[in-house]
Amino acid sequence: MTRRNVWRRVFRSVEPVPGNRVRLLAGGADFFPALIAACDAARAEIHLETYIFNTDATAGAVCDALVRAARRGVRVRLLIDGIGARDFPADWRIRLEQAGAIVLVYRPLLAGWHFKPASLRRLHRKVAVIDASVAFVGGINLIDDHEPVRLPWPRLDFTVEVRGPLLADIHANVRRLWRLVALTQFKRPLPDASIEPAWPTDGHVRAAFVVRDNVAHRRDIERGYLAALALAQREIVIANAYFLPGRRFRTLLKKAAARGVRVRLLLQGHTDHPFFLAAARALYRDLLSAGVELHEHHLSELHAKVAVVDGQWATVGSSNIDPLSLLMAREANIVIDDTALASELLNRLEPAFATAPALDPDDWQRRPWPHRVLSWLAYGVVRGIVGLVGSGRWA
Repeated sequence: MTRRNVWRRVFRSVEPVPGNRVRLLAGGADFFPALIAACDAARAEIHLETYIFNTDATAGAVCDALVRAARRGVRVRLLIDGIGARDFPADWRIRLEQAGAIVLVYRPLLAGWHFKPASLRRLHRKVAVIDASVAFVGGINLIDDHEPVRLPWPRLDFTVEVRGPLLADIHANVRRLWRLVALTQFKRPLPDASIEPAWPTDGHVRAAFVVRDNVAHRRDIERGYLAALALAQREIVIANAYFLPGRRFRTLLKKAAARGVRVRLLLQGHTDHPFFLAAARALYRDLLSAGVELHEHHLSELHAKVAVVDGQWATVGSSNIDPLSLLMAREANIVIDDTALASELLNRLEPAFATAPALDPDDWQRRPWPHRVLSWLAYGVVRGIVGLVGSGRWA
């Protein structure tokens, strides 16, 4: 099978759109100035979706940019998650709404709230669309790179800036989600789009906007990963914050390693969810024995959700490789068919791999039995939660 035909099969479920300009943004140092500049240049409309909207100075600068835009007549629509942004300051919301912005909360927490499995269905995507001419899609929340804990390096995370024909899909999708949330909360629906999209068509990147929801796109992101893994010929590189894949995903990683593909995974070493890390480590022994290289990143918080396969296929987005992202949350990724961008992303990851030596399979085999038992107990609890939610197969 020729290389061209292989990648046609990888992209079979989601046809990439040609003619885009896509710029990789590494961390808040790249992302926040670009986002704020785009908001300050907005003429008609800003849609912003985020899981976390923190109370630090960096997030406050984004809030200020939204207020400035709303005051000059830009239609500002902010959609935040009811759990991730539960501490969003009331005075910030008042400032936004007094300026003319509209703020909606996805699945807000109610008084007297008690945990239910369905409450795990969150808005986890991080998407901004300005004037239907530029979009930002990735994994970066509205939070300073060094919050909530201070570590030597800033948080490792990525977003892409997209300009080009793919904006038609992204813009339509964010408007659709806004209308859905507004309808469930008895808010006034969006008027018909009065904005005239204007984007360049001379870009050289083929890309697709891939979402996960609970209706028509339940497994689109997962299928893209599985196809890329199955067809990999040389190298698979994955950096993912919460890595707890199901059986099919793990099997494809092991099969790839068995046929000579180099498989490298960059995973969390420092985590804000120790229980989840313990569950993920239950899978290490099996992967290491199959020849998969595992690296734990300790110098900063690893929050990235990115991958590169054969230096051609790449994805940047909000979706972790775990049951919460793949089966429950609303997620959004950009999938890219471009050697230059894939190479740039890989180069951005290499310093993190270099400072995180690969785990030794023999050392992992000798791990104390209490640690192994704790990991498997944590893994069992996670599987039990997935079963309670009733989301179907955990691939």
